[in-house]
Amino acid sequence: MSNIFSKSNTRWSAFIAFFVIVIFTLTSCEKEVKINLPPSEQKVVVDGAIETGLPPYVILTSTISYFSTIDINTLQNSFLHDAVITVSDGNRTINLKEYSIDTGVNGNKFYFYSIDTSVKPYFIGQVEKQYKLHIEYGGKTYEAYTKIPTPTSLDSVTSVQPDPPFDREKNPTARQIRIFFKDPDTTGNFVRYFTKKNSEPYFPGVNSVYNDDIINGIAFQTTLELGYPRSSSGGRDSLGVCYPGDTVTLKWCAIDRHVYDFWSTYEFSLTTVGNPFSSPIQVKSNINNGALGVWSGYGSVYKTLIIE
Repeated sequence: MSNIFSKSNTRWSAFIAFFVIVIFTLTSCEKEVKINLPPSEQKVVVDGAIETGLPPYVILTSTISYFSTIDINTLQNSFLHDAVITVSDGNRTINLKEYSIDTGVNGNKFYFYSIDTSVKPYFIGQVEKQYKLHIEYGGKTYEAYTKIPTPTSLDSVTSVQPDPPFDREKNPTARQIRIFFKDPDTTGNFVRYFTKKNSEPYFPGVNSVYNDDIINGIAFQTTLELGYPRSSSGGRDSLGVCYPGDTVTLKWCAIDRHVYDFWSTYEFSLTTVGNPFSSPIQVKSNINNGALGVWSGYGSVYKTLIIE
C-alpha cells in the first residue's frame, strides 16, 4: 500500500505549492483592488489509480475557491466522506472502504478509499485489463475507465552526470539516471515514471510522461531527473539528483492515452504557473459528469541501482 502514500504526498505538495504562489502574488500588490466575483461551482476532484499487483485507491476531494485562505484546515476540509465507490474489471466488482491516516499535525488526518482488507481474494491490478471506476456522491454519479497496458522492459539503467545547463562544476558528484530501451514497433505507447531514493517514497519526475510519437520502434536512451516533492526548496542544481552511495529505484509505468493526456496537461500547467508568455491550457480529465482529476492504470516494472 506504500504506493498510495507516495503518490498522495506528491499531489498535495504540488497543490500547496501552486497556492503559495497565488497568495504571494495577491499579497505583494501595492494597490488594493477589490473585485466582487460570484462564487465558483464546487467540483469533485478524483485522484485514483490501480497498478499491477496492487489494490486500487481513490483520494476524493472538492475544489477550493481561488481566493480562499489556504491552510491545513482548508485542505483537511476538502476531503469528501461517505462516498459510494466501486471498481470493476468486467467480471468482479468491489466496494472501496474509506480509511484515515493521522498526519501528526494538530490532529489532522489524510483520507483515502481502498479495498476492504477483510474481503479475500484481494482485488489487485492485472495487465491488459480495463477497470471501471464508479463514484456516487452528493446525489451525482461519476465514472471513468482506465486500462493497465503491458509495460516495455528497460534494457538497462545507469547513473551519469546531469546534462547542461546543470552546473557540473558547482555540484560535481551529482548524478541522474540514464535509461536504455527499445520502443515497441506499434504506435501509441505512453509511459510515466517515478523514482525512489533510499528511504524516500516514490515521486514522479517534473516532466514524468512520455509518448512514442518520435521514437516509435527504435532503440532509445534518455536521462531522467529524479522525482521530488514539488514544494521542495532549492534550484535544479540540488533537486532531482542523487549521489554516490544512494540506492535509487525507478518505477517505469505503461499508461493509456487518457492518463497520458491528463498528466501531460497537468504537469505543463504546473510548470508554467506565473509565466505571462505561456499558452493557456485546459487540464484533460478522464472522469465524466464535470469532475476533475484522473483514474490511472499503471503497468509497472522496476529497476534498482546503487549509484557509483
